[in-house]
Amino acid sequence: MFAKVLVANRGEIALRVIRACRELGVASVAVYSEADARAPHVREADEAVLLGPAPSSESYLRGDAIIAAAKRVGAEAVHPGYGFLSEREWFARAVRDAGLVFVGPPAEAIAAMGSKTAARELAIAAGTPVVPGTTTALRDAAEAEDVAERFGYPVLLKAAAGGGGKGMRVVHRREDLAPALASAQREARNAFGDDAVYVEKYIVGPRHVEIQVLGDHHGTMLHLGERECSVQRRHQKMIEEAPSVAVSPELRARMGAAAVAAARAAGYTNAGTCEFLLDSDGAFYFLEMNTRIQVEHPVTELVTGIDLVQWQLRIAAGERLPFAQETITPRGWAIECRITSEDPANGFLPSTGQVQYLHVPAGPGVRWDGGIETGSEITLHYDPMLAKLIAWAPDRAQAIARMHRALLELTIEGVDTSRDFHLRVMEDSEFRDGAIEIQWLERRLADLTAAPPPPDGVLRAAIAAVLLAERERKTRRVTPRSDAHAGAASEVATPWLQVARREGLR
Repeated sequence: MFAKVLVANRGEIALRVIRACRELGVASVAVYSEADARAPHVREADEAVLLGPAPSSESYLRGDAIIAAAKRVGAEAVHPGYGFLSEREWFARAVRDAGLVFVGPPAEAIAAMGSKTAARELAIAAGTPVVPGTTTALRDAAEAEDVAERFGYPVLLKAAAGGGGKGMRVVHRREDLAPALASAQREARNAFGDDAVYVEKYIVGPRHVEIQVLGDHHGTMLHLGERECSVQRRHQKMIEEAPSVAVSPELRARMGAAAVAAARAAGYTNAGTCEFLLDSDGAFYFLEMNTRIQVEHPVTELVTGIDLVQWQLRIAAGERLPFAQETITPRGWAIECRITSEDPANGFLPSTGQVQYLHVPAGPGVRWDGGIETGSEITLHYDPMLAKLIAWAPDRAQAIARMHRALLELTIEGVDTSRDFHLRVMEDSEFRDGAIEIQWLERRLADLTAAPPPPDGVLRAAIAAVLLAERERKTRRVTPRSDAHAGAASEVATPWLQVARREGLR
């Protein structure tokens, strides 16, 4: 095992890796920007190195500065977490060329799976089913129209180097295709520096189900089952769970085998995730491979008992996986809610400021992977995710109830968060029934982010009575009466009683 690992990230994932290092007896080194000087991950690491100013382009995306810091402090390996440089082939190669170990897949595997079109070609060669579509970038609108006519509308335009919904457009009619292609190419060029876009058949109403894979350097490649990631807004995952209500043991085995085949075709090692669309008939189609640890990895850890981050480090250090595929089956149910600094009632606009008070939920089956504390400054420099709240229980209904309880306990003052949105999802009858797919949240979003329902009758009566009493106090003088008449008069005239009777409460 390594003696020292540099964690090239921030927030909750940096803390997650630091904790894994500590449990393995490995010294950890944090890196940070000027904006994160007082962040929890900086304090929790054994050492910390300043990278530069707040913008990520001047700090967390500075691969040269990160490698120089690792060599300066004597780290043997670099764990990239997720986001930032985690899926940059050039960074993995530069780490290796500097004589350090990149805790993740080989640079060549990242390159092979980094392009959606190249990943499709690999998957097809491995016998993994893919959504019908092109394997090369579209040349122009005329080619796009020819392909769309062959597949039939609707079709989906996707940026070859994309992710997070950028450079993605659904097209239902031929006349909309050319402008949609131009828009997708423009967005892809701005987001990724690459305007390559391909087209595939749009599957209506599928689920987004992904398979976790784990492979060592000794030829073992396993899958750890599926995660249901269909609760999405604008292609961004918001709630994940494991297992999926739509996946039987037989389907799990088939999807797992397909993911393992795709990973082997790419020469993959370490932790990775193959993403699939699953239609209502049980047919599944490979989308892409995420060549890093996923945000939602805790739900898999809770249902399998396998610490994915520790095994990332163990595999990178050369250890063999001791598990057999037939022994890995989900136990119980886990749900994860991404707690973000956004205002759901206002179009999920980002919220900034200082966390004035934080109360973290606890109790049986509750896990909090957070990167904030009371006093943390939330800025626009980084992703709005503050933490992940995860609940485990023996079955899905109990996991939902436990998550609901944990969300009620969670208190974050000072910034708007997604907490109340998640509460409403947990209360939603369709979600509780598992009747979800990737368009579900977009259809239900108005209801799930609307203003709170009006108070019940008792509270309405109380509010109205207070207002009525205040109005009467200002507009008329109360005439003193004898004690003998006071009780009878008040029984008739008290505003509380008037409203209560009107509401049918008396």
